[in-house]
Order: sequence, then structure tokens, then C-alpha cells
Amino acid sequence: MYKLIKNEGTARRGEFKTVHGTVQTPAFMNVATCGAIKGAVSAYDLKDLKCQVQLCNTYHLHLRPTDKVVKELGGIHSFTGWNGPILTDSGGFQVFSLAKLRNIKEEGVTFASHIDGHRIFMGPEESMQIQSNLGSTIAMAFDECVENPAEYDYAKKSCERTYRWLIRCQNEMKRLNSLPDTINKNQLLFGINQGCTYEDLRIEHMKQIAELDLDGYAIGGLAVGEPKKDMYRIISAVEPYMPKTKIRYLMGVGTPGNIIEGVRRGVDLFDCVMPTRNGRHGHLFTDNGIININNAKYEKDLSPIDETCSCPVCQKHSRAYIRHLFKASEMLGMRLAVMHNLYFYNTLMERIRASLDEGTFEDFYNKYVDRLDTRI
Repeated sequence: MYKLIKNEGTARRGEFKTVHGTVQTPAFMNVATCGAIKGAVSAYDLKDLKCQVQLCNTYHLHLRPTDKVVKELGGIHSFTGWNGPILTDSGGFQVFSLAKLRNIKEEGVTFASHIDGHRIFMGPEESMQIQSNLGSTIAMAFDECVENPAEYDYAKKSCERTYRWLIRCQNEMKRLNSLPDTINKNQLLFGINQGCTYEDLRIEHMKQIAELDLDGYAIGGLAVGEPKKDMYRIISAVEPYMPKTKIRYLMGVGTPGNIIEGVRRGVDLFDCVMPTRNGRHGHLFTDNGIININNAKYEKDLSPIDETCSCPVCQKHSRAYIRHLFKASEMLGMRLAVMHNLYFYNTLMERIRASLDEGTFEDFYNKYVDRLDTRI
């Protein structure tokens, strides 16, 4: 469970003990949507990239190879080869973002698979059953993700439904964790705060879900196109109502600057596809900002991606070579770029934790919050 070690302002330094290992926080979770990092990076590579937590996707694994197959093969840890903590998201975001045809009712959501169009039903119980079959360390509650901006009345009704769904998730998880054939009987449940960019809805919803004494609490429905200032405003508004003794997770965020801002506002866990997605297009994070390795100026540049980086890529390969791989459409280029970016993110979190340990986080914030998001 979560242990708060110290604060610097609202920023928190802690550790989170799970059945699959202890996570030093703040931490970034590396997104392995279908059980692998896009860009040909495996769970075994992640161990060399300082990853602490792998995040897998309930929706995608339910469609293929199916959660029942994963359970038959020993669960998501055995299947992927990752033996540390794994968080599975509930599938809610994908249902609302990928499914072109969907019908939301109190029972749950009926939607069309984005793969072949066949009709699927998923509600709180189904989401918990899928995540139990996967055997992840942390399961996310099934929630309704609402587009930003949304009408106030719809956002309010959605919050109320998400709360009712959360109670159903909690009851179903208790039942599943008591069954003899459950892979992980210590599976944890995180609730998700919703309410779009309406502070009163966010606060009221957070107060409600805090009373359920869950294992952790997430802020969802942000970083979906709203201005950054609105995202930061909502985090700051919700933070005082989040239980101090429970871990906090900001879903789908973000750039290095977003993460530093989130830590400053009291967030412990982050995840985002940005380091992998940007890496696959040659956009690489460095201590001085973001470079585009496709640019002609790197054609004969024998220096590493980042002179200050000790990742396996920077120790062995030059900017010129990685640029050549991208220009030649060699998959190795994507792989090396993604590996570097993930190492950068995981090392960024190490540096944030060190600054909190030393009481110098505010200095770190001032130095890096804008610098790391700057395009060189």
C-alpha cells in the first residue's frame, strides 16, 4: 500500500507496495497496450530502461488474444514476461474513443469492435472480470469518459453514473478475489475522478469516491484536448479532496513539463504514449529539449542523442546512425528511439524523486518545467 515519505509543498515523495513489488513514487508507467511497447520493445527491455510499472490495455487484450486465453496461459505477467507491477486500464476510454457505434445504458455499454465490427457489451462487472482474468496488479474501475467540452448537465449525470458503476466494480472485485481460480487474489482497485473541466463536479465526485476507501485514486478525462491551464486548474482543485494516505494517478499525461507540473500539484503516478509515439516518428527527448532526428543537420553528427544520457542507445549509437535508420525505414531506428525516450522518462522520474529527497524540487521545477518541452 501507499506510504507518504515526505512533502515539498503539495509535491509528494512516497512508495507503493504491491504483491508484485514496490514502486518508488512519483513514477511513470510504461504503456504496453497489447502486452508490448510499440516500437518492438519487450518487457525484458523495460528492465534495462528503469521501468517500474507496465500498463496494459483491457479493451485490446479482451479482443485479442482474449482475456480467457491470457488466463489460460498463466496471466498477464507470465504472458508478457514482466514480473513487476502491471496496471490494466478498464477499457472505458477505448470504448468511448475507438468504438464508432456505442449505446450507453445503466447496465453498461454496447459497442462495435474496431477490429471487425462485431457487437460487444461491457459494463462494470465485465471489466472487472476481464482484468481479473488478466491477473494485473492494479485494476481500474469502469467509468464513462466524456468529451471535453461537454454540457454541464450531461457531465453531472455521467459523474453520477460513474459513481454507481464504481460501487459495482468494487463489489465485483471482492467477489472475484474470493474465487479459488483467481490468478491474483490481491488485485487492487483504483477509482477514477471525472467531471470534465467543471470544478464543482470534480470536487463533489472526488468527495464521493474518497468515502469508498479504494486502493488508489485517479484523475481521468484530462489531456484530451483542453488547454493546459484548465488541466492544471482541475488537478489543483481536486487535490485537497484526494485521500492523503492513498496513491494518486493522473491518467494519460503527458509531456515532461506536464509531469513536473503534475508532481508539483500532488500526483504520484503518470502514463502516456507520448515517449513511444514521438519516438517512432524520430522526436527524441533530451536534457535540453526535444530534437527531430530526421533533420538534415544530424546526417554527420556522431554525438549521442543526449550527451548526458546513460541509456543503452546513447552509449552505443550516434545521431547520424539513428537518422540513417529512420531514412532507410529500418525498424531498428524506431526501436532505438523508443528505448531512449522511455529511459529518459524513467530517469526524469528518478531525478524528480532525488530532488524531493533533497528538498530541492522547486529549483528542479524552475529549471526544467519549460526547458524539457522546448523543441530544439
